[in-house]
Amino acid sequence: MLAVSRHGSLSGAARSLSLSQPTVRRQIEALEATLGVVLFTRGPGGLVLNPTGVAVLHQAEAMEVAAAAFVRGAAADAQAVAGVVRLTCSEVHGVEVIPPILAPLLARHPGLVIELSPSNQTENLLQRAADIAVRFVRPTQGALVARKVAPVALGLFAAPQVFADRPRPADFAALAAGYPFIGYDRNNAILHGLAALGLPLPARTVLRTDSDLAQLAAIRAGLGIGICQSRLGEASGLVPVLPGIIPPMECWVVMHEDLRGLRRVRAVFDHLVRALA
Repeated sequence: MLAVSRHGSLSGAARSLSLSQPTVRRQIEALEATLGVVLFTRGPGGLVLNPTGVAVLHQAEAMEVAAAAFVRGAAADAQAVAGVVRLTCSEVHGVEVIPPILAPLLARHPGLVIELSPSNQTENLLQRAADIAVRFVRPTQGALVARKVAPVALGLFAAPQVFADRPRPADFAALAAGYPFIGYDRNNAILHGLAALGLPLPARTVLRTDSDLAQLAAIRAGLGIGICQSRLGEASGLVPVLPGIIPPMECWVVMHEDLRGLRRVRAVFDHLVRALA
């Protein structure tokens, strides 16, 4: 069901599952017969979930997550630093920060496999969507082990060419009045935070995106002034603008308490805490 809904066709689902199309069709028909409902309708773009299918989609996704967690848990010796550990973090952390941190760990433990899931959506550790998470908000759920690590410094940065024919802004009011700004699309949490600090919203936003990676790429390309992690801005040769005006973010490494006994999970957790501290 999930494969058909994601690919929009029996043939696409069959390719992703390494099955034949008739096999996938029979499985869908058997599922619908067992449930006594029809799950899909055929639209212009292929097969789409009908309202009944949409209603049970969440349960199907939860079953997929639970099955993946079962496989990870059973795939290796609990006392060996080997096997699969699923790690989730933000997009920009998953691309720019975490891979270099993992290199020495994987060199020490060649049997270890990391499933890295960069996403700005918070995956549910209680439902075992991931084994470990690096988060920028303090976890509030019970049954989680969380370690606070070094805060992530943020800053306003721009490529040098942005100031080729103008000086850097003397204050945020000057920036907001006329400098090109790289903002957010639907996630305005940081801009609301600036407003809470009494800082005016920029008048000239040239690009809006909720993707941290796209924002960083836009800053590097010289589209305007934007917010990024200070260490990434400095490493990219970007120009800091009004340093210290953006408060840092808390950073936490989190895992489910039931996973503390799995040495491979604990090894990754402890390594991340040391590296990010």
